This record gives sequence, C-alpha cells and structure tokens, in this order.
Amino acid sequence: LQQQANEEALNKLNAPLILHIATHGFFLQEEVAAPPTSDEMRIGEIVGTEIENKFSGVKIENPLLRSGIALSGANLHKDEKEEGIFTALKTTGVNLWGTKVVVLSACNTAVGEVKTGDGIYGLRRALVLAGSETQLMSLWPVSDKGTKELMIDYYSRLQKDEGRSDALRNVQLELLKNRKLGRTHPFYWASFIQSGEWANLKGIR
Repeated sequence: LQQQANEEALNKLNAPLILHIATHGFFLQEEVAAPPTSDEMRIGEIVGTEIENKFSGVKIENPLLRSGIALSGANLHKDEKEEGIFTALKTTGVNLWGTKVVVLSACNTAVGEVKTGDGIYGLRRALVLAGSETQLMSLWPVSDKGTKELMIDYYSRLQKDEGRSDALRNVQLELLKNRKLGRTHPFYWASFIQSGEWANLKGIR
C-alpha cells in the first residue's frame, strides 16, 4: 500500500502464492520515444493515452521497455532515476516460480506488441518468463469500482476451488446478467482475460 508498493518490495518477492497489484498500467506504441519519466507521472493520471501523446520520434527496439506499471515514487523525481516505473523487462527478473496467480488490476496490462511467430511482447510475456502459472490482466482502461467488484467475486470463487479460468468466466457471466449492478456493458466485465494454467489453485482440472 502507498509508499510500501515500490520497486524494492517487488524485487524482494519470493514466489508468493498469489500476487495482486492494483495500480496504473501503460503500453507505449513503437513510435513512442521512451517509457514515461517520473516527471511525467502525476497522482491521479491514467497512464496510457496521455503518456503516448507526449512522446514521439525515437524508436525503442525492445517492446518489453514499452509496457509496465506505475509503483510508489512514479510521480516523484529523484536524482534523474526512473523510480516507480516498473517495465515488463524489469518484471522478468522477479521470482514468481511457484506463484499460482498474478493479477494486474490496472489498465492495459495485457496489451503488447505482436511479434509474428513469437506471440505478444509485454507484461503478460514477462510474467510467464518470471515463472507465474496464471496471469489475469486487462485489455483496455478499466473502471475502479467495477474492477473491485469483479476481483472480490473472483477471489471468492478461487477460495471455493473453482478453476482459475472458470472463476473469471463465471464472474463475467454474473456481471452480464445482473442488471441491478449496472455492469452489463462489456466495458465492465470483458476487459480482463486469463492466460496460462486454468486449473484451480490445488491444480485440479
């Protein structure tokens, strides 16, 4: 939480059972100059479109440097260091071998660059390289309140031994049919996708 949600905390992780990160996510197109500097990050700003519009001209060859998440310190500027900007490339160095589920509760975390024959280069690929079994990520900007409701139900279903893929699907179906919640529009329930292992947390399919 807050200042404790920093790069150091992520780098010290040692294969947690579940890793849940709720923050801002970003993906910069190929023509964008560089990952956002800490100067460009401000509290309350959605990382994504605003950042993409601020940079142009310099090509970044490695797509793993163009996607990432914002952590504590991203809105501060200290000694010209990019503190708080945790790129997909940095994510590959986190120890997630044995981690059952990584949830990136943020905008655009499943977005990346498609490489023919190699798949998608972004946070999803980075989390697989880091060792995580399952990744739950978003394809577009998400609603804070709607996402909170989705996540509460998702974890409740995991505790009831539903499969990791089935739990997400059932949550989405529930949101789709429950008009009282006001979350029937795909914007609220369709953004999150699951990749990797689909069994429940005990490995039962």
